[in-house]
Amino acid sequence: MPNYQEECEVLIIGAGPAGTLAAAKLLRLGHDVTILERSSFPRFVIGESLLPRCQDLLAETDLLSAVNKSNFQIKNGAVFASDNEECHFDFSERYSEGADFAWQVERSKFDKVLADEVAKKGAQVQYRCTVKNVDFLEGHQIVQYENNEGKQLSVKSKYVIDASGFGRVLPRMLNLDKPSIHPPRAAVFAHAEVFDGEYRKDSIEVFCLSNDSWCWLIPLSKSKLSIGVVGAINDLADLPGDAEEKLRSQIDENKTLRTKVGNYRFVSPVNEIKGYAIGVKQFYGRGYVLTGNSTEFIDPIFSSGVTLAMESGVQAAKLVSSTLNNIEVNWEKDYVEYIQRGVSVFSSYIKAWYSGELPQIFFASHQLEQFKKQICSVLAGYVWDTTNPMVTKHEKILSTLSKVIKIQQSED
Repeated sequence: MPNYQEECEVLIIGAGPAGTLAAAKLLRLGHDVTILERSSFPRFVIGESLLPRCQDLLAETDLLSAVNKSNFQIKNGAVFASDNEECHFDFSERYSEGADFAWQVERSKFDKVLADEVAKKGAQVQYRCTVKNVDFLEGHQIVQYENNEGKQLSVKSKYVIDASGFGRVLPRMLNLDKPSIHPPRAAVFAHAEVFDGEYRKDSIEVFCLSNDSWCWLIPLSKSKLSIGVVGAINDLADLPGDAEEKLRSQIDENKTLRTKVGNYRFVSPVNEIKGYAIGVKQFYGRGYVLTGNSTEFIDPIFSSGVTLAMESGVQAAKLVSSTLNNIEVNWEKDYVEYIQRGVSVFSSYIKAWYSGELPQIFFASHQLEQFKKQICSVLAGYVWDTTNPMVTKHEKILSTLSKVIKIQQSED
């Protein structure tokens, strides 16, 4: 049997939102938790625009107070805009029960707030630890890792939760990766200091650049803006210059977008990610479960990533707790099918966005009003609300509504 230096009930790989919310839930349920995080905190990462559903999950895990005290930028809604059209969703006017607002956060600060809080609650959080191997044995696992001093150590656990995000530790180790159902796209993005822009300060703004490309404007403070451009991977690759030149050209060459951003200067490196969407063959196995971006990442258009990460972290933690307490768990029904329901709803809206159906619905304002509260609930992250027709009929309703609008417009 392999030797080990440490022991815990649940070993979590990754201290992002999926990992810290899973840890917080497990601590509340009386379990011993260790988190191994590859990076040092604070560290730069995107996924900065939260959804109101996150408030519910932070409250459930006793982390809401810590976030409230951190004075992150309030996010009251979402704006979708083009050169001559605009559609605004106010989260307080949604269909589903839940929170009225969310936050726009610098993830370097937000993730550290959560990690520090779970450490205060009793989790052992270790940074600059790289997982090298996991042996899945009868009734336990041995996780081998390298610590911040370069020492090779191992920890025995009763369960492993992979919350490693784009690091995808177990999917890579166990050959679980599979291609996404979504076409390959790329993104270039950075933080900028802004001076005189006309963007909405209380909302995320999504600006249509073309049929297949768009720009996000996420206000992080009164003078700092997260700016990113998403497009078909080949289209962004064909733009001249490095990542910074690509991002500048997309901002500066569109007069309406340039006015929204105003004068600016980048205050972070400009990053580029290609082919970010990815899937997974299975969500769980003997002694482990995948959460967050370790399971599946779809597209940033509706800021669903952190919400799905938190939701999966909390749901996984509850089921792991039941398993450790010898309560029978139906992982397929209560975890895979549950998480996939939310992913499926967001996926339908993503497909409708890139097909042009959703922009047509958004910018046909008088036809939209009848459905706006129900769509607003989806945009707020309430994608498990089975009373909402825009959730339960997501596979067909957007296409049908778009066709109706086309007919009405042709008759006007």
